[in-house]
Amino acid sequence: MRKIILFSLFLILGLVCSQSLPLAFGVEQFNSAKPALDVMLYVCLAFIMVNVGREFELDKSRWRSYTADYFIAMVTAAAPWLMICLYYMMLLPDDMFTSWDAWKENLLLSRFAAPTSAGILFTMLASAGLKNSWVYQKTRVLAIFDDLDTILLMIPLQIFMIGWRWQLAVVALVVFACLWIGWTKLNKYEMQQDWSSVLGYATLLVFLCQGLYVFSTRLFGHEAAIHIEVLLPAFVLGMIMKTKHSISKSDQRAETLISYLFMFLVGMSAPLFVGVDFSATAGDCLIGQVGNMSWGEIALHVAVATLLSNVGKMVPMFFYRDRSLTERLALSIGMFTRGEVGAGIIFVSLGYGLGGPLLAISLLTILSNLILTGGFVIIVKRLVIKAEKKQAAEIASAQA
Repeated sequence: MRKIILFSLFLILGLVCSQSLPLAFGVEQFNSAKPALDVMLYVCLAFIMVNVGREFELDKSRWRSYTADYFIAMVTAAAPWLMICLYYMMLLPDDMFTSWDAWKENLLLSRFAAPTSAGILFTMLASAGLKNSWVYQKTRVLAIFDDLDTILLMIPLQIFMIGWRWQLAVVALVVFACLWIGWTKLNKYEMQQDWSSVLGYATLLVFLCQGLYVFSTRLFGHEAAIHIEVLLPAFVLGMIMKTKHSISKSDQRAETLISYLFMFLVGMSAPLFVGVDFSATAGDCLIGQVGNMSWGEIALHVAVATLLSNVGKMVPMFFYRDRSLTERLALSIGMFTRGEVGAGIIFVSLGYGLGGPLLAISLLTILSNLILTGGFVIIVKRLVIKAEKKQAAEIASAQA
């Protein structure tokens, strides 16, 4: 419980700093430090995902069950995305509902609601003592798959926005290459796995991914750059390591501190929204024609969007019928967490000139879910404990 509270406090502290520091020191000075903060964030995320991959074990003889998991994860990602997209379209003027250009802008922006935050979720569930539960094991599979589905679907969404470009084929090729390597080389390589070595691997991966992005930006421009998300390569690197379940106390302390830093940096990565006139950021995008909104109206739409995005994540309740309803509910609530991938989609949307109140609503919806993450994890833990007690009672009754 103490770790969960600390995770939430570090996140909130990061959010406060992201809004107060630009006002105190100037937006330009703060933005000059942003690249360094982003690199630190990605290194922490890669570190967490390498460790998640190290613990990821697959039974290749049961590959069909993973196909079913991927389908469930895909639907779990699609439901909140489409619900938010339809809600946003209803906020636009009536004549926009039949406009493909308005739909494709909204399809891109509303995709922020699709992915579960794997890094944050795994860290907090493990800290809650749920590592050995069915809910943790299944959430680990579904969260990775719906992040993967989001990354893959961003390719056609970007094609809708800018047309076909060969750079997107490179991204798709790298993604499928990572998947092939992870599947064929699972748990094959002996590698150093102390915290400092894993941090070194994470740093190298970030610099490779970011280096490719910077290099391609200089060659082809921002819109045509090759951007490989570090999440998948880091996870696959962990997958191909031979699993070592023993961990020293120094490694545990280092992993916890890096997780705290990650939560703080996630908060710090939030764009400035205090004192910003969002109607002035709309530019020429069609979704900006929703018009100006007061903070009260934005708060109302944030509440509705938060509700819709989380209701959409309840899809796993209708599957896994061999498990109790309590466990399926815990699994669904565990998928509520949003974070780095969803925020990345908003940053991509900014790159395509999308803005206005709908952008603010999307950003604040992610932030509200992040702040509520500690509460979600506490609910999941209580549901898991309840399910385990019920199972123990049934076993004891059957043996009597």
